[in-house]
Amino acid sequence: MKLSFVFISLLFSFFLNAQTDSLQPPYKRFPTPPPFKLLMTDSSTFFTKADLKKKTPLMIMVFSPDCDHCKKETEELIKNIDRFKKIQILLTTWLPFDQMKKFYEEFQLSRFENITVAWDKSFFFVPFYALKNLPFLAFYDKEGKLISVFQGNLSMDKVAERFGIDK
Repeated sequence: MKLSFVFISLLFSFFLNAQTDSLQPPYKRFPTPPPFKLLMTDSSTFFTKADLKKKTPLMIMVFSPDCDHCKKETEELIKNIDRFKKIQILLTTWLPFDQMKKFYEEFQLSRFENITVAWDKSFFFVPFYALKNLPFLAFYDKEGKLISVFQGNLSMDKVAERFGIDK
């Protein structure tokens, strides 16, 4: 009887642990840039994980083209772009392509070599990162390991801090 209780207890604790792991958002279980396929602003080229620059830190920003907070974060990023010239920056949205393209043109993002803007037509990033607020930021080091994530506006000083960039 005692052995059965121990066995059932172990089985139950294993089941609870498995449930806890499956409740975690995927980015916590897989702390590297995920395998994605995004449509570029030219509407014919795809950008994938394989296109990320090797040995280069990465910031992923999921945004909404009509979100004032996202616009403010983008404006601040542009003002401070010299601080982040060695960081690869990926801006992506799942919202309609034409809205993404308008956002891209409005902020003239084509002038920045290290910024890629692409459309998440398969709605991949929202569930992967369990988004609740925008803009959403994910930071990866040069080895591709997750540093941290943040939902909402984050000062550029705090962004720089994530990458160990001095003022």
